[in-house]
Amino acid sequence: MPRPATTNLSSEIGLRRYLDAIKHLPMLTQEQEQSLAKCWREHNDLEAAHRLVVSHLRLVAKVAMRYRGYRLPMSEIISEGSIGLVKAINRFEPERGFRLATYAVWWIKAAIQEYVLRSWSLVKMGTTPNQRKLFFNLRQLKARLAALEDYDLHSDQVEFIANKLGVTEQEVVYMNSRMSGDTSLNAPLRGRAEGEWQDLLVEGEDNQEHKLVQIEEASNRHRALVDSLGVLNEREQRVLEARRLADNPRSLADLSSEFGVSRERVRQIEVRAFEKLQNAVKVVYAKRDAMRRRTHDLGVASIPHPDPGASWGSP
Repeated sequence: MPRPATTNLSSEIGLRRYLDAIKHLPMLTQEQEQSLAKCWREHNDLEAAHRLVVSHLRLVAKVAMRYRGYRLPMSEIISEGSIGLVKAINRFEPERGFRLATYAVWWIKAAIQEYVLRSWSLVKMGTTPNQRKLFFNLRQLKARLAALEDYDLHSDQVEFIANKLGVTEQEVVYMNSRMSGDTSLNAPLRGRAEGEWQDLLVEGEDNQEHKLVQIEEASNRHRALVDSLGVLNEREQRVLEARRLADNPRSLADLSSEFGVSRERVRQIEVRAFEKLQNAVKVVYAKRDAMRRRTHDLGVASIPHPDPGASWGSP
């Protein structure tokens, strides 16, 4: 039997040529089909397997055409369907008495649907039976409801689809939002005069200016704290650092044993040292504010001001 000529399916013209070519491939009778299937199963007869494949390529194309609405290359859909056909032939049991087409159509559809789900979006979808059912039936049900493809469904439409397919309303809403495919963040907002989808994204982190302000403020607080520690004596510094500044603060009992005083006395030293440090930090900040204002005033004073009585532009 002559083999069909290899056809390039990468273009629309190539696809039409392929479909025209497979129209002329001979069909098999049930007796021929049973005989070829047995030869393949029992003797690994490649010629028999080839005849089974080419005689059902029209079935693959027919099933594949149902998935044109998913905006995927028809050449790829037909190729995936052909893979499903080969898998069906490998598992076909002719002794059961039914036709290969009846069995193969399920394998062809499964292979094509797997390809569509895999290629539809960068984000994996259709991972549960309900999601797969929604994905391949939602468009048809929306057409029956005359629902616009790119817009949200009304609550009564969501309820109807959920009841029809035996899924939850939340699943219907989620799949409907995914059916439009992936959208570029640079795409214009729907129904707006200007703006892009990326304009609606909320940045999870502070902007650079705010980060710089926070870093500078933390640095100022640290310098003020270091400059103010000098107002404390050695014991006060030791108690305050152990109680307030350490990652693992020590207990009053530990410091009481170290300094040979009561725990109440240690607490009093801590409170007094903290108050002294607070007042010293306030003094440091006040001095810095005064210095900042003085610098600003000097800068303003150094800017030459025009004489109100002078004539602008005169030599």
